[in-house]
Amino acid sequence: MLSPLFIDTFLLDYHLGHVILLGFLVSLLATAPLKSQKVTGSVVAGFGTIFLVAPYTTMPQVYILAGIPMILIGALLWTMA
Repeated sequence: MLSPLFIDTFLLDYHLGHVILLGFLVSLLATAPLKSQKVTGSVVAGFGTIFLVAPYTTMPQVYILAGIPMILIGALLWTMA
């Protein structure tokens, strides 16, 4: 059985930006079998919005600023579909 100290030291290396990015990648992998640009565009734009409105004190500004192009790319994917 793992000690709680090991779990704490493992989780201290990550922040909210890493968690949202992992959720984004898993969501993109889940939409891949659908082969729909509208669904992919909505996932990209949705996670861009999540990155943009996330509290800036819980992650670096790079993740927050990455939300702006993600929203634009998601809107372009939706429009091209």
